[in-house]
Amino acid sequence: MKRPWLCLIGFVLLASVPIGAGSPETPILRLATTTSTDNTGLLDDLLPHFEKETGARVHVIAVGTGKAIKHGENGDVDVLLVHDPEMEEAFIRGGFGRYRRPVMYNDFIIAGAAEDPARIRGSATAADAFRKMGDGLARFVSRGDESGTHQMEKRLWRQAGVVPAGRWYVEAGQGMGPVLLMADSMRAYVLTDRATYLKMQGKLDLAVLFEGDPVLFNQYSVIPVNPVRHPGVNHELAERFVRWLTAPATQTLIGNFGRSEFGVSLFFPNASP
Repeated sequence: MKRPWLCLIGFVLLASVPIGAGSPETPILRLATTTSTDNTGLLDDLLPHFEKETGARVHVIAVGTGKAIKHGENGDVDVLLVHDPEMEEAFIRGGFGRYRRPVMYNDFIIAGAAEDPARIRGSATAADAFRKMGDGLARFVSRGDESGTHQMEKRLWRQAGVVPAGRWYVEAGQGMGPVLLMADSMRAYVLTDRATYLKMQGKLDLAVLFEGDPVLFNQYSVIPVNPVRHPGVNHELAERFVRWLTAPATQTLIGNFGRSEFGVSLFFPNASP
């Protein structure tokens, strides 16, 4: 017969061992990025490959570039994937980021109702199109959230010599997806990255009214947070993510993303060697 007191001791010993003891904790990479990389499904396509290769988990915070950079300044994340070069360079000059590496690009477009009340089709430049929209003949929906898209918009208003204000100018304070839906419901103009527009095109009745000006180039870069400024960041995993994201195999994945669904890539890889 088994002695009951031996069984009781064995139970107590097992109960005293923490669940998962003896197995290392799963490393976590905290990534702050833009809404476009998340809304388009790019991260859903890419990150499982990184997680499988490294055994890590990636926690994504998808916000506008301005908010993503704030997370980096506060040391709340390990790495950034963002798209406003001016803000990124200021982030690095402030000692918050170690460096920035190009990853991919696409472009911005101006979308709106097909009837185009401000007649921006055929404009010579993006600034010319913004000058026409500044006449207030139709509403314009702005991200209004200090994102990379919002920063580009503000630069274009300045180039156009327009201070946007009044009932025609609507500041949403939202990500790109909700802003596109808002512009659609209001028959308004909107500046958007092409990738998010294409991903949501089936839900929208907005036409591409202006495109092709070189100033609408939209560069995405990766920046590891500086461990000297924030010793708590997972610097080694962030560096590994940078190497992986800019490696030829991952760059091929980026270049292929969207082709089967849209007939064109949503992002074009351009990582430096």
